[in-house]
Amino acid sequence: MYVHQLSDLIRFARHNSPFYAELYAGLPDRVECLTQLPLVDQNAFWQANALHVNRVLTGPLSEAVVYKTGGTTGAPKFSCYTREEWREFTAAFGQGLLDAGLRPGHRVADLFYAGELYASFLFVLDSLAQAPVDNVRLPIGGAAPLESTVSTLADFAAQVAAGTPTSLCRLAEHLVATGRQLHSVELLFFGGEALFDDQRRLLAAGFPHAEPRSLGYASVDAGLLGRPVPGPDPRVHRAFSPHTLVEIVDETTGEPVTEAGRPGRVLVTSLFRRLMPVIRYPAGDRAEWTDPAAGHFRILGRAEEGVRVGPVSLYTQDAHAAVAEADTEGRVTGTQLVVRRWNGRDGLVLRLATAPGDDDPAGLDVLAREIVTALNTARPLYPDSERAGMVHPLTVEWVRNGDLAVNPRSGKLVRVLDERPTA
Repeated sequence: MYVHQLSDLIRFARHNSPFYAELYAGLPDRVECLTQLPLVDQNAFWQANALHVNRVLTGPLSEAVVYKTGGTTGAPKFSCYTREEWREFTAAFGQGLLDAGLRPGHRVADLFYAGELYASFLFVLDSLAQAPVDNVRLPIGGAAPLESTVSTLADFAAQVAAGTPTSLCRLAEHLVATGRQLHSVELLFFGGEALFDDQRRLLAAGFPHAEPRSLGYASVDAGLLGRPVPGPDPRVHRAFSPHTLVEIVDETTGEPVTEAGRPGRVLVTSLFRRLMPVIRYPAGDRAEWTDPAAGHFRILGRAEEGVRVGPVSLYTQDAHAAVAEADTEGRVTGTQLVVRRWNGRDGLVLRLATAPGDDDPAGLDVLAREIVTALNTARPLYPDSERAGMVHPLTVEWVRNGDLAVNPRSGKLVRVLDERPTA
């Protein structure tokens, strides 16, 4: 098992990664405690983690698997794992699948997406292959025609279907529309986005004997985050000990949160990754401890670094870049991302502020269309998902700066508002 002591990992990172050497320059030579370390700034991390002249990696990119993580087309982000790290990653996640409900002999359909350097399909397939119980893997993928997917599930009497909630709901909707149900499916393993109550109703109509469960909490950039905790709330997870250290910190001060029920930002430290160290890295989510002694925490949604709209990941800098590209006259004075959910789908609203006196509706309409076009061009998965009926069209809401939501404690702008129901 390739798990390192925290002090050894810190020492290795600061000696071999220029990014961490600079970040830790003012610290004592020996650091034993996570809270002695500064939080990683995501923007600085990804600027340093460039394809050329990389300052994050601890060695040359000579043996690794490379996956794409969230970002724009013009500035993609890549995450690297050595073969040992990837094997450790998937083996640990495969262990966690037992907590999700995987049982010996289960036939599992992998409906996640593959290709274009995305990790989820291969990650789930490799995790199933390394799970400690026998299972039959059906690598269907998320892009397969719905009719052929249904046929494969029926032909093999698959007991588990694994995919994003959006993909699973599209499949359930197809079943309902064609007057069919898949009675063999016992479990719906979901990941990558939250599962909402209206989706549960649709899933129950297509898969009447299936229980939706989180297959685990992970991302290609942050790595292992949480394994499922059996129980009624699929948002509750626990850290993949000893591979991962999970912290929840105050969203304003950065101080550790130790009590139950107090929301904060999720930080992750990966003790098995050395090529691309991840130490006190913001996972992009908010969470709260449900049982601090047991290490159980509930995921509450995305933090301001990023947001998940249906199957689409967006970062706040994606929106800012689109605004900057279209707003050549500098009319936009504030940007806020608002995620809502209605009629069974997510939708993203760009709440943009203009200066007082800027009351040219026709001109603002033109600018809004140009911004939407710029963001759709930078994140083509959004318009693709819109055309597939997975998300609502991207829209713009014009406001004044005083209408933008701010943190009541610090007065700082809240960059992402997730107004979707969490219960």
